[in-house]
Amino acid sequence: MNRGPLRHLEEELAELERRGLLRERPPPIDRPRAAELLNLCSNDYLGYRSGGRLAKFAKIASEEHAPGSGASRLVCGEHAAHAELEATLSRWLGADETLVFTTGYAANVGAIAALAGEGDLVVSDALNHASIIDGCRLSRARHVIVSHNSPDEVREALKGARARRRWVVTESYFSMEGDGPDLAALRSICDECDAALIVDEAHALGVLGPLGRGRAHEAGVRPDVLVGTLGKALGAQGAFVAGSRELCRWLWNRARSFVFSTGLSPLLCAIGRGAVEEAQSDESGRARLRYIGDRFRSRLVDRGIPVTSRDGPILPILLGSEREALSWSRGLAQRGVWVQAIRPPTVSPGTARLRVTMRADLTDDEVDRAIGALVSVAEGRPR
Repeated sequence: MNRGPLRHLEEELAELERRGLLRERPPPIDRPRAAELLNLCSNDYLGYRSGGRLAKFAKIASEEHAPGSGASRLVCGEHAAHAELEATLSRWLGADETLVFTTGYAANVGAIAALAGEGDLVVSDALNHASIIDGCRLSRARHVIVSHNSPDEVREALKGARARRRWVVTESYFSMEGDGPDLAALRSICDECDAALIVDEAHALGVLGPLGRGRAHEAGVRPDVLVGTLGKALGAQGAFVAGSRELCRWLWNRARSFVFSTGLSPLLCAIGRGAVEEAQSDESGRARLRYIGDRFRSRLVDRGIPVTSRDGPILPILLGSEREALSWSRGLAQRGVWVQAIRPPTVSPGTARLRVTMRADLTDDEVDRAIGALVSVAEGRPR
């Protein structure tokens, strides 16, 4: 029986399953099976999505804005809501200008591929997000991968390099590690070596730094290119690149993921603007998030559970093997707690883990329940 030209996929899927790397669709989070579980794997750090904090903006936006933009913004998809969101983001971050993209992936891929080019050098942290890696590849620039959070290797890669232009790209708060680089050191090295600094603040904005402006602002560092999203701590959707007017004007013309995509929904722009305004003044939410994270982290470390981050809402528990991570994830689900197993290619082979995330809207009882479930799984106790 001829199974067609895609018959090899069945064998390759079976191989993924054999290696503990097969991913299946989880249940929708708004259906009973998932809603009954305590969700500790969301990026909704301030609890805006899960706590319904954005409902008031959504109601107003649905009355005033179209659900779709109609076309690429370069054609006829430009709406007032885009400019209003971009102006709000620029004021918040102290940027000259901001350009909104549909997703964080589109922002990183589009910006890096549009800025770097053949004959350039891009120095990239070994643990940068897939969207950064793909942007480097698409740029056709020579890219050098340096050890995680190693400013010395960044300097070594830049010094003496024969290149038309030089770029350094990093995350400010790494999504799988819960740590970050010395941004002041990277800024100094870039200035010394005539390189531009690109910083992805996706997991820091809203929760870290004064007014939630991120780790670069906290360190007194001004990146040449700042990438952020609306879909994590802000609980909405969309992403953006912030910087100079010339930067945004160039991306408007040359970022392919922007030029050739339908513009972000005006309705989502309005909700995102409300989320930014909410986050700027949400010091109580950030304080609550720090308190919960510190409490959770210290309790697990005291019980010998290997949490590898020191601060922030991301608590990785490094387990090593894919099957061990899956076993812990299933054990937690049996105890009413939802934490996904993170496996290659999201992380390097041999570093599979649970990625536990905190939310400001978690109650003390929920935190204690989650800690109890993790301790129970770690000690191999039955349900």
